[in-house]
Amino acid sequence: MTDANCIFCRIATGDIPCAKIYEDDNVLAFLDLAPVHPGHTLVIPKDHYKDMLEVPAELGTAVFAALQKVAGAVMKATSAQGFNVMQNNGLAAGQTMFHIHWHIIPRFDDDGLEMWAQGKYPDAAAMQEMAASVASYL
Repeated sequence: MTDANCIFCRIATGDIPCAKIYEDDNVLAFLDLAPVHPGHTLVIPKDHYKDMLEVPAELGTAVFAALQKVAGAVMKATSAQGFNVMQNNGLAAGQTMFHIHWHIIPRFDDDGLEMWAQGKYPDAAAMQEMAASVASYL
């Protein structure tokens, strides 16, 4: 299933060109037009899913296999010392394209890209209370 108004669906169907890295029956990987570093790649399912909560679990195997394969190739092609795999869900999390996608971002020592500031729970009881709350919805 595709969404005719979705840019990533149009890329997946070949209606919009891309710098393709990898493709199989379920997944497409291509270079990001606005890379953090050269080699920054997007991995998408070909079918349209808004976010991680919509993706069928069985598609996870195909996506993970593609992420592994493509990340290894990005590392070799860029001589990166590491990489981030990022995936955002919802506006508050930074999602701007509402077709689920994963970023593979090659990383280099002292490249200036910083991770988010980490917080902490006020105490162990507050942490256990949050764990129980989240678990109650499973």
